[in-house]
Amino acid sequence: MAGLGRKTWSAGDTLTAADVNGYLMDQSVMVFAGTAARASAIPTPSAGMVAYSTATGLQVYNGSGWIDVGKVNPPYLEVLVIAGGGGAGGGGGGAGGYRSSIAGEFSGGGTVLAPSSLTTTNVLTVTVGAGGAVNAQGGTSSISGTGFTTVTTTGGGYGGNGSANGGAGGSGGGNYGNYTSGAGTTGEGFSGGSGTSGNSSSGGGGAGSAGTSHGDRDGGFGGNGVASSVTGSSVTRASGGGGFSGPGGGSGKSTVGGGGTGGSVDSGTASTNGTANTGGGGGGATYSGTGTSTGGSGVIFIRHLSNFKDATTLTVGTKSTVGNYTVYQFLASGTIGWS
Repeated sequence: MAGLGRKTWSAGDTLTAADVNGYLMDQSVMVFAGTAARASAIPTPSAGMVAYSTATGLQVYNGSGWIDVGKVNPPYLEVLVIAGGGGAGGGGGGAGGYRSSIAGEFSGGGTVLAPSSLTTTNVLTVTVGAGGAVNAQGGTSSISGTGFTTVTTTGGGYGGNGSANGGAGGSGGGNYGNYTSGAGTTGEGFSGGSGTSGNSSSGGGGAGSAGTSHGDRDGGFGGNGVASSVTGSSVTRASGGGGFSGPGGGSGKSTVGGGGTGGSVDSGTASTNGTANTGGGGGGATYSGTGTSTGGSGVIFIRHLSNFKDATTLTVGTKSTVGNYTVYQFLASGTIGWS
């Protein structure tokens, strides 16, 4: 029964069941151990009911859902969006595009990205890019929806081989021999390394710097990633994959940030994949076929100050509190929204 408003009783009045249900029960603050207990006790709540849950705090039912009392939707969101890293060829794969608007932190390519406005309550689509297969570009990552400033990052470029240049992407793929390396995307990452030798390959570009060029036999290093403390501790992501080393040379390594290591002709060591959910590029395979490395998948973080209302729709993503912020992490594609 819906609340009937306020009523003043006189001495000696008799309270009927309708009085209790209509005037008193719906307008009291009910206390529950959690949302499951609340749902069991009130399967069909009425608009205006107020309840306290240990899981959510004080909330009011607005006719379609329980919403926090005294909190409004966040007017903007800070985001970190990383695309899938590029798969390796002979050269190292480029890191996935890296765009961050986290306060005090850099985006890929050394730029600064402004927070994205949130002007409606529509559900946002969160797409996490897959790591690129061997000789293939990584997948695009994005956040989009009505009333939101869309943020998109480009998949990492693939490493070049003996018949193709390195691919362009968020960060570019490294080259093999004297072929051309791939270019990075402005505001997302850097280009792959270059070189002229036919006995090794260069590293893929990273979000923080270009891949290094290869020598006559030494493989180039993957470009640096970028550090973020969005989860509460500093983590570096989106480094390029290292290039492979020729006979008598040193294997190209990745820097910290999830990029794979290049293979080695001398030791027969295989290249390694980019690390999942870092956007790292795959490590370059040798011309003798040692290693076939894929890029690491991307990842997306969304945060807002904790004095704003938490998301009321959250699929696949997880929520945590970090300092004064509510942080949502997506390791795979999902949705998020506010009612």
